[in-house]
Amino acid sequence: MSNAALTDLIIKMADDELIQGHRNSEWTGLGPVMEEDIAFSSMAQDKIGHAWALYRILHENLGGEDPDRFAFMRPEKDFRCSHLVEMPNGGYDFSLMRHFLFDHAETVRYESLQDSSFEPFQLLSKKIKGELKYHTLHANAFIMQLSKASEEGYARMQTALNDTIALAAGVFEPSAAHEEALMAEKVYPGEKELYHRWLDRIYPVLVKASLNLPDMNTITPVYGGRQGFHTTHLAPLLKEMGEVFNLDTEASW
Repeated sequence: MSNAALTDLIIKMADDELIQGHRNSEWTGLGPVMEEDIAFSSMAQDKIGHAWALYRILHENLGGEDPDRFAFMRPEKDFRCSHLVEMPNGGYDFSLMRHFLFDHAETVRYESLQDSSFEPFQLLSKKIKGELKYHTLHANAFIMQLSKASEEGYARMQTALNDTIALAAGVFEPSAAHEEALMAEKVYPGEKELYHRWLDRIYPVLVKASLNLPDMNTITPVYGGRQGFHTTHLAPLLKEMGEVFNLDTEASW
């Protein structure tokens, strides 16, 4: 099994989780209602925990760095997160739609890893299954609720979907260097297959919410993050995330 290919996949997954977790955490104290303040805080904790678990797999199984140092001390160009998770929260409508699209993408990915030939993926996917179920149920419920609440609510959610879908499709950016090896070794089914599973998963929810999924044949996925090319929003977020850690990188907490 190719260590380089596994490392590449783990970093992409973990970096998405870490950055999305921090974006979710920015709603702490600012949620539109108390229930949502708590929900986004809880999901933020879960996602950062998923990232830590993946960095630990990298450290313990593939000779990677200490998880904390790897998370907080890399330069921007070494991150492999998608552009979707880098974007600022904006309004609650954008954050909710991102949550819906990302968490369903995350769910189909981890479901595929339950049969992975790489045992640490199997164990992690089974461990966090319940958390992902909660995240997607939450996203589905609020997409439905806001889309049906009023004409304005529907319009805002449809606009959020239109603005977010190309970014979300970019989560499934393929790897020319490693993907074929991972598929051949049955680590996972590949990005194209996961992309189609994701569309099959989100479409029925959008139909129930009366939201119109844009014609995906006309959508150009936003790629680049997996290759280290990022938006202008990532660097300041990384600086903020590592502010305390970098006060004393040798401290024990």
